[in-house]
Amino acid sequence: MNYPETLHYLYSRLPMFSSHGKGAIKPGLQNTIKFCQKLENPHIKFKSVHVGGTNGKGSTSHMLAAILQEAGYKTGLYTSPHLRDFRERIRINGKMIAEMEVIQFIEAHQQYIEELEPSFFEVTVALAFEYFAANQVDIAIIEVGLGGRLDSTNVIHPELSVISNIGYDHMNILGNSLNEIASEKAGIIKHNVPVVVSQRQDEVEDIFINKALETNSALTFASDEWDIFRSQRQNNSSGLLKLEIRQKTTIDNPVFSFDSIELDLTGSYQLKNLAGVLSAVKHLRLMGYQINDQDVLSALRQVKKLTGLMGRWHSLNYNPLIICDTGHNEDGIREVMKNINLTPHKDLHMVIGMVKDKEIFKILSLLPQKAFYYFCQPTIPRAMPAIDLQLEAGKLGLTGAFYPTVQSAFEQAKKNAGNNDLIFIGGSTFVVAEII
Repeated sequence: MNYPETLHYLYSRLPMFSSHGKGAIKPGLQNTIKFCQKLENPHIKFKSVHVGGTNGKGSTSHMLAAILQEAGYKTGLYTSPHLRDFRERIRINGKMIAEMEVIQFIEAHQQYIEELEPSFFEVTVALAFEYFAANQVDIAIIEVGLGGRLDSTNVIHPELSVISNIGYDHMNILGNSLNEIASEKAGIIKHNVPVVVSQRQDEVEDIFINKALETNSALTFASDEWDIFRSQRQNNSSGLLKLEIRQKTTIDNPVFSFDSIELDLTGSYQLKNLAGVLSAVKHLRLMGYQINDQDVLSALRQVKKLTGLMGRWHSLNYNPLIICDTGHNEDGIREVMKNINLTPHKDLHMVIGMVKDKEIFKILSLLPQKAFYYFCQPTIPRAMPAIDLQLEAGKLGLTGAFYPTVQSAFEQAKKNAGNNDLIFIGGSTFVVAEII
């Protein structure tokens, strides 16, 4: 098979959550354990950091990878889903896995894949672990796919676990309460492995405290360690988010010599993610990783360049300003709205599409009535039909036209927008993937 044929095999032969939703998930870790055994357990041949959470786990993973890269470590990075290219999921020092590596892995193991009948995600995880082991990475940042306890990535025994935050998402799989969701996320906490939770949330903090006691894991709530806020000396022309850092008294000794940083991920929600990153770096240093202050400062200025991260409050154009963001659940959309409100603009144009298994009405209720809407649907089976989305939005006073494709909605928004307007594209990762 060539590369397009290999991708076609992966997408058509193996059930994908992004396309088919809950039905694509193979419950439990058995398939991943069996596949890893077939590969002689590559996941025990490299060190790792495991990153979970509802929102922010992707940004957190990329920031940590950038910092370790900048510190001179050969750093693997496994994330999902991809936006443009399947190979975005698997990187070493920011460079995507080669097409030939994907082809050779599938060809070598196609017969076993047919016997095992794993999911698309299970195969992708096995491929990533094999690739990182074969290339002898110093450390790999492994992002949880969905949940944690039963996620395929949870076969690793990491140096450190990081959980970004807990919010409502994938309730049809993870549970309908924050406690149930947090319990699934806490499933990545391993015996004697320290864990950083980026935000102390009153509703679920006991879940993490009790799990950490059970596993004898040192627990840090990063929000107890850092105050992070936008600098009053913001330089908008730099394209960087300038942040002030204040270490709280919960840490005995100064961890960093700097009291401000510049970050190329400009969404306001990155303040919460950054706290988790700083506490994670503190732990890695205690383990002996040589990460100096300059590595941290330099890496955070160029996360996108170092790791290839896209789609997080991502500016695509100016005059008019066009921004996309992959936020797709209640908490994610709340953060999107904060950023829209902080962004100067005349009229607001919203190119919005969603998938059917989200809390559609709750998410739509967070969107502004004073905007022009372009309802669309990404080209995946889970997509909510654009006309249905328009009808649901209309019940909340959100008015606009529906379009058969993301691209047609986007083109119409560009035609209608003036130079001082803002075009926002989002509602689903898969909408952003078709534009970016």
